[in-house]
Amino acid sequence: MRKISKTLLLIVSAIVILAIIYRAVNKAPSEELPANEQLLAILNDGGCAECHSANPKMPFYAKIPGAKGLIEKHAKNGYAAFDVIPLVSALKENAAPNEVDLAKTERCIADGSMPLAQYSLMHWGSSITNEKEKIAMDAIRELRAEFYPNPLAAPEFANEAIRPVPDSVEYDPAKAALGDILYHDTRLSADGTVSCATCHGLNTAGVDNKRYSEGIDGQLGGVNAPTVFNSCFNFVQFWDGRAATLAEQAGGPPLNPVEMGCTSFDEIVERLSRDKAFVKAFTKAYPEGLNQNTITDAIAEFEKTLVTPDCAFDRYLKGDKNAMTANQIEGYDLFKEYNCATCHAGVNMGGLSYELMGQRANYFEDRELTLKSGLTDGDNGRWAQTKIERDRYRFKTPSLRNIALTYPYYHDGSVESLDEAIRMMSKYQVGREMPDEDVAKVEDFMNALTGKYKGKELANDNM
Repeated sequence: MRKISKTLLLIVSAIVILAIIYRAVNKAPSEELPANEQLLAILNDGGCAECHSANPKMPFYAKIPGAKGLIEKHAKNGYAAFDVIPLVSALKENAAPNEVDLAKTERCIADGSMPLAQYSLMHWGSSITNEKEKIAMDAIRELRAEFYPNPLAAPEFANEAIRPVPDSVEYDPAKAALGDILYHDTRLSADGTVSCATCHGLNTAGVDNKRYSEGIDGQLGGVNAPTVFNSCFNFVQFWDGRAATLAEQAGGPPLNPVEMGCTSFDEIVERLSRDKAFVKAFTKAYPEGLNQNTITDAIAEFEKTLVTPDCAFDRYLKGDKNAMTANQIEGYDLFKEYNCATCHAGVNMGGLSYELMGQRANYFEDRELTLKSGLTDGDNGRWAQTKIERDRYRFKTPSLRNIALTYPYYHDGSVESLDEAIRMMSKYQVGREMPDEDVAKVEDFMNALTGKYKGKELANDNM
């Protein structure tokens, strides 16, 4: 009996000692610290950068047989899903963190998916205690409110990862009027047959509803044309992010041999200069006259007018509880539950980060099996610009605004229907098979994302 009591005492003592150690190494940061320092401390305690970075720090036990492969796999997957270093850097500098980085961190802490249980087992200080969770979530909300204020939303939705589209953004009306003309002007193409509106028609929701757009001489592009509506909210332009601004983007297609086929802007200027009335109006807004910079700037000013506010979802966020149906509200809840609102965050519900196509399953391998479509240059994504291997198959996330009108979907335009696009996103990006009932509700929610242009609900003449 004494032996049993002694054993129990030793066990209890060991548990108490371990509990004391656990509490000591899992001490939450002081609530007196500013929000950026609180979140930074929790990320550091969690060892996030040890997997979610280009140079993961391998623990000592990685050399143990059987552990090395598993740990390396976790580090590879972690870095592919989320590079935490830009967020850490922003927090250190008390600068604006990326909205997607905030949303991903918020979601991981809320659902307890990070840090991995296997990691916390060996690194006690990494565990997210209830106290740490509260401090982290409060810090994220504070940072979001500071850097991404949301005065358009009702108080209960003011800290959502998604924000309503504003009624307008600041632009120069005189320059935008000229940009409107240029946007629809086929003189920007070598043979006078293609304008910006050819592939991004305003009467077809800013796209052409083709898998690949057709340029001069019937040539086909290598990626699907994204919508021009709300493009002013993207952090970069093009699927591979090769244009930093709207103006830079506008300068690409005219000189692309497949799209508009001009050899230089000099020939475009020469053609436009024959139009004396246009030149007179243009020089009034741009005293420096016609050149590549002024032409692309005018088009960019026009594109700033292409915002589509006042969709049913935005009205709901602003406090109109009847703006969406009960089914659509359930769809929004599911949209968040399946982590869609992490990458598709911000005003544009996308366009704020580069994400790997096929995070949880091999999209390109499956596409080749089903569509007999091998890899193309367009599939390289961001890698085409950086040549960094992590960026291969990584694309700027598309906007979900007006998504019901902008088929076909994905960078390769391979998916015709919205329900199939939703189903496949769940499989390839989330790693979950979405039941038919959930797919239908999420699709119904996405039908509430069609906004208004010039006061009228955006439409697509191809539908």
